Amino acid sequence: MTAARSIGHSPSAVHAQKRGFRRVSCYFVGSTSAKTPLPVAPGSGVNTERVGPVRGVTAEHAPPLRGKQGPTVNVLPDEKRLRVFAALVDGNSTRAIERMTDVHQRTIRRFGLTLGEGANRFHNARVRDLRTSLIEMDEVWSYVQKKQARVTPDDAPGVGEAYTFVALDATARLAISWCVGKRDQETANAFMADLRSRLVTMPQMTSDGFAAYPAAVGAEFGRASEFAQVVKNYRSGGRKDDDHRYEPPRGIDFLSKRVVFGAPDLDKATTAHVERLNGTTRHFVGRMRRLSYAFSKTLAGHKAAMALHYTHYNWCHVVRTLRVTPAMQAGLTDHVWDLGELMAALLAAPPCERPEKVPLTHRTPEGTSRALPNGRGFLRLVGGNGGPSPEGPTTPLAPMPAAAPLAAVASEDPSPQLDLLTWRETPREMVQLDLFGAPKDGGRS
Repeated sequence: MTAARSIGHSPSAVHAQKRGFRRVSCYFVGSTSAKTPLPVAPGSGVNTERVGPVRGVTAEHAPPLRGKQGPTVNVLPDEKRLRVFAALVDGNSTRAIERMTDVHQRTIRRFGLTLGEGANRFHNARVRDLRTSLIEMDEVWSYVQKKQARVTPDDAPGVGEAYTFVALDATARLAISWCVGKRDQETANAFMADLRSRLVTMPQMTSDGFAAYPAAVGAEFGRASEFAQVVKNYRSGGRKDDDHRYEPPRGIDFLSKRVVFGAPDLDKATTAHVERLNGTTRHFVGRMRRLSYAFSKTLAGHKAAMALHYTHYNWCHVVRTLRVTPAMQAGLTDHVWDLGELMAALLAAPPCERPEKVPLTHRTPEGTSRALPNGRGFLRLVGGNGGPSPEGPTTPLAPMPAAAPLAAVASEDPSPQLDLLTWRETPREMVQLDLFGAPKDGGRS
């Protein structure tokens, strides 16, 4: 019984020990038909003459043995690293990747952190100096270790709810910026500062009704920006049957739009595209799924996973409606990146800081507009398109008779300034009106 406890509580382990075999478990899930002898480090205390094949582990997948010179370095081959990378971006958990690739979970976590750091460096170097006109912002909920209601004062600062703020280019579907933190003003300010540093034109921005956005947008973009909020009223009544049990109650006044800064086009003010991105995120990031054991255990791992996902989405994910990747639509690349190319770029990405803020230029608005002097922006006509009314008469109207030419009013001012009041009639002689009427007694009072 003593031998069974020391090597795995199984009769097969006892039999292997009697025969002189060394059984290694709990590290990798390998093939049980392996016949390759396990290499033994010198000075490890193992009888090398009686070491034979090991059940469940091969020499390629064997954990490092500790000898007098320290642990042996184990570097995964490129093929296996690519398999792990593909499993990570496809939404698999760490345990599932361990079962599929025969790589220990600690190795997978370290590799994920390395890829996440490389994704941040790669994103800072590539996604900058953007000229976009429509930006949608939203935040998606998740948590680290435990939900916020179960957080105690003894827990670390990163434990609890973890919201991911994300800004999406609505035209190119490009994830421009993201920030992981609490759903508060501090995280909103950091998120908006990162977004501001990656732009060179003033966009129209749309967000949900979160109260921290107006202050953050005003601090970074100024009150001259075009910013609108789409407010959703979840308190209104709606359907609550079994077919809609996971949907919030939606009434007639469920959705409303309000202007916060500037004169944004409310017809284009929406958060539908960024909310669709949130659905894609929950599908391809296992730790973002609800009712799952694959939640984040550390804040660093959560941030790395989100950075890896958004980078893979921008450069490898083909948007069905665009038929290209967001990076291609935004002009950042000319081809769809495969997983091997992206992994090599992330691992080789040099340190790169976030871009610095530059003065923003006004974009040319669509429709009827004219530029203001000194680069102060554009004056845009709002409240109509200038086209014919669909309810107007179908028969052409008779032409109006030509009016007599108006005589120009002589001006003693030699300046070329035009008189905008020349169209008015000649002023008549002023007559003093008697408010009380003529006296009846001939003027005596």
